[in-house]
Amino acid sequence: MFERLSLNSLKFFYFVGKYGSVTIAAQKLFVTQSAVSKQIYNLEESLGLCLFERKNKTLNLSTQGILLFNCCHKMFADLDDCLSQLKTQDNQNERLILSCEPTLAIKWLIPRLIKFKKLGHPFEIVLLTSGGKVNFEQHNIDIAIRRNDFYWGEHIFSEKIADEYICIIQNQQHSQNQDLLISTSRPHFKKHLKQFKATRTILDSRPHIELEHFYLCLEGCLAGLGSTIISMYMIEKELESQLLKTLISPFKDSSAYYLLSQQCIFDDAKKVIFLQWLQDEMQISQLHFLP
Repeated sequence: MFERLSLNSLKFFYFVGKYGSVTIAAQKLFVTQSAVSKQIYNLEESLGLCLFERKNKTLNLSTQGILLFNCCHKMFADLDDCLSQLKTQDNQNERLILSCEPTLAIKWLIPRLIKFKKLGHPFEIVLLTSGGKVNFEQHNIDIAIRRNDFYWGEHIFSEKIADEYICIIQNQQHSQNQDLLISTSRPHFKKHLKQFKATRTILDSRPHIELEHFYLCLEGCLAGLGSTIISMYMIEKELESQLLKTLISPFKDSSAYYLLSQQCIFDDAKKVIFLQWLQDEMQISQLHFLP
């Protein structure tokens, strides 16, 4: 029986039943009253039922009409949910949700995202800031940028973006302050730095002030609170503007930035495109700060 019915006639019936008026239903559907009346007539003829009780100028659903109305209400609600899900999936196909360490995101990635957008790829990057272990499912994350200073698990796919380069910097105008600002956001950062002679000497000779993030250390350094040890990717603009100067030459600290994903990166063209772009951009950055 269903194949003999018009979905359009069911929609018109539903609106008339909902508002109890052909006039209002026609207004809501942006059609003429005669078009609505014709659809209701055709539906009743097809079913062989009287769906409305007509009293004077009012329309009330009949017993059969109430049953069909309830069925239509559920059907159209399910259809609306389905269309919403399809739209959500379509939107998700047009974007990558990226998690990135806060200071790297603020100082390096965000200023470059406009360059990526201008390339005209058919998807956008949605940026979330966070560090450490990535909960892909809980936060609906597609990819993440992390340094390999913690174990992210065998089930996580990873591809190297670039080596990390660090340096000790200080404010050009406040070189007399001997305090050393240390970020606590990376596990065992101070212990790791003591492997290198260039940083060990300064670590051992200067009083430390610990701050939660590299961004705070950088702001403190710019304000003249002391020098700091930081990633070269995070201070490009400050060095170009000559607000800061380096106390030692930048060097690899044996760590690197990686792109992480729950699924194989090379199975998703969007992830491959973004990975290659990140690799290219970090290589460009290295050309700026390496001798």
